[in-house]
Amino acid sequence: MFDIKWIRENAEAFDKAQVARGAEASSSRLIALDEERVVEVQKLQDAQQRRNAASKEIGKAKGSGDEEKAAALMAEVSQLKGAIQEGEAKTRDLQDALSEALSSLPNIPLDSVPAGKDENDNVVHHTWGEIADKGFEPKEHYELGEALGMMDFETAAKLSGSRFVVLKGQLARLERAIGQFMIDTHINEHGYEEVSVPTLVRSEVMYGTGQLPKFAEDAFHTDDDRWLIPTSEVPLTNMVRESIMDGDKLPMRVTALSHCYRSEAGSAGRDTRGMLRQHQFTKVEMVSITDETSSVAEQERMLGCAEAILQKLGVPYRVVTLCVGDMGFSARRTFDIEAWLPGQNTYREISSVSTCGDFQARRMNARYRDVSDKTVKYVHTLNGSGVAVGRCLIAVMENYQTADGSIVIPDVLRPYMGGLEKISA
Repeated sequence: MFDIKWIRENAEAFDKAQVARGAEASSSRLIALDEERVVEVQKLQDAQQRRNAASKEIGKAKGSGDEEKAAALMAEVSQLKGAIQEGEAKTRDLQDALSEALSSLPNIPLDSVPAGKDENDNVVHHTWGEIADKGFEPKEHYELGEALGMMDFETAAKLSGSRFVVLKGQLARLERAIGQFMIDTHINEHGYEEVSVPTLVRSEVMYGTGQLPKFAEDAFHTDDDRWLIPTSEVPLTNMVRESIMDGDKLPMRVTALSHCYRSEAGSAGRDTRGMLRQHQFTKVEMVSITDETSSVAEQERMLGCAEAILQKLGVPYRVVTLCVGDMGFSARRTFDIEAWLPGQNTYREISSVSTCGDFQARRMNARYRDVSDKTVKYVHTLNGSGVAVGRCLIAVMENYQTADGSIVIPDVLRPYMGGLEKISA
């Protein structure tokens, strides 16, 4: 969400950023719409002032016995009431049109974000870990899981349709262990407060973080006008909506392990085998709320928190900086962490860490009182996967597989697995 005053003062930069993100250069249209709104607001205020003045004059005219003047004034007030009602409706319509237009525009990227149109233009930031030669042809996770009899897509399809899975036995336990390990690490080592969040939220909450109105088809909607969360970023970030925080309480850092739901409307035909792209999945989410000067450094810190998870698990990965054309709607800059998957012989996304500036805060009306000068400003919001549990399960399975199809349990997960060292048939 943007401040129309800022757009007016920075029209050229605004248009340049929007075009880079695949949107149209719309500053002139938005400014014209706002100018029309301002004219109508002024006309409305003038009519209201004249109505109030005429109403007072009616009493004076009657008091002086001038019934003719009083009647004329009453007719004028009646006419003004009709004009005011029409003006209020027109002003409302113009404000709604401006708000709708502004709410559909993506955030402006930081200057450091690389140019580009899609994932092919993303820039590798750094890599971690060695990609070892296993000495055998590695299998994909679904081949391993099905051979173990612990990953069942057929039964899931009977229950719910495509893009669901039933995990059984030690694989189900391993998924749970990964989630518990992650949340414990972020709480005990990274300074996050654990929060258990609702997975059904209201429309205004989805609007606050930028999922609505533009991306409604990507989410599941209930009959009572609530939405299944696509990520716990949505409820975690909206915890500060419509509030003014004390600046000395920032940064606020919260994390949640939750179920997430996505329709995957735009991914028909992609990753149809296995668990990579599911309608329902679990994820550990990190959210930080900061002041306006700390968000860039906080993003780097959050990236380190997510990387620490994969480093502890011994999963090789690389970090890429997303180009302008590949970033999410609300982000100003995004780092993706891509885990190495031997079965696919490639890196695949397992975490995204984004800073949104005050973009979401304006949509949520989330503010803070600055410690130094006591002024009220919009907070900055950040979110990051810490990390996606299902994709992490895939990464562990493929990187720790053995020639006989067994899966070695990483050392850090063994306490969560009752000391189990290997999953085998």
